[in-house]
Amino acid sequence: MTDRVSIGVGVAGGELACYRLGAPASDAPLVLAIHGITSSSRNWVPAARELGDRAALIAVDLRGRAASSGLPAPYGVDADVADMIAVLDHFGLQRAVIAGHSLGAYIAARLAALHPERVRSLVLVDGGLTIPGSENADPAAFMDAFLAPTLARLSMTFADASAYRDWWARHPALADAVRSGEIAHADLEEYAANDLVGAPPQLRSSVNPEAIRADGTDLFHIPDARRIACPAVLLCAPRGLSDEPSPMQPLALAQSWADADPGRRRAIQVPDVNHYTIALGATGARAVAAAIAQAVTAEG
Repeated sequence: MTDRVSIGVGVAGGELACYRLGAPASDAPLVLAIHGITSSSRNWVPAARELGDRAALIAVDLRGRAASSGLPAPYGVDADVADMIAVLDHFGLQRAVIAGHSLGAYIAARLAALHPERVRSLVLVDGGLTIPGSENADPAAFMDAFLAPTLARLSMTFADASAYRDWWARHPALADAVRSGEIAHADLEEYAANDLVGAPPQLRSSVNPEAIRADGTDLFHIPDARRIACPAVLLCAPRGLSDEPSPMQPLALAQSWADADPGRRRAIQVPDVNHYTIALGATGARAVAAAIAQAVTAEG
């Protein structure tokens, strides 16, 4: 069982929920871990387990999600970056290793671009660069289409926690991994339960749609990972959000980004994963943990 310690961090409008996951030793290196657009801190449980004693993760529930769902506006990536600075300050992390999955990678990249003195190294997990097809699209329309299945989930209700867990177990990105044991049942159960609010039989996702739209449309207006000047690795999934063969971060795009600064950047494709299982599955979690461990031990 991965250790979990809950910590509230003061931010604009209240407290941001943070969790220390993994290595219990007080002197273990701390890594800030930022989840995706409708996920939560529990996205990082598999990677924290794989890290063992090499590092502990400070995994946040972003504003408008899970235990931070009650935090009010402002939403958007700028607000997320301000919250992450508050987290770094709270834990005394002057120059941090930061890991981000999906939206979390864009938040991490923006933090590194705007506050380079606070970032030692980045581990970007299937995010941070341009999303294919978005280049000339209307931001709101593209995000509505891109996130359509996700946005539909936010309007659904569930009779109990088991019903929500089962919904996730049937998700096209997770079903095969759950059946094969690549995703542990306990991890999926915790991942689902952490997102639920309300009371049976009207349980629903905690995610605030206003926060999703603000964060999603912001991705078209922020500096991407091409502006960062710190060491960084981008881990890519070869399959997309619904396990389709259209990745969110194609390897060619990631390699072009890495080739622009080969002394500090690397691009790695993790085999046999999609946008979800690169974090939640055992194969992906091992790759993410290895990249984090390498960032922690690198000189810098």
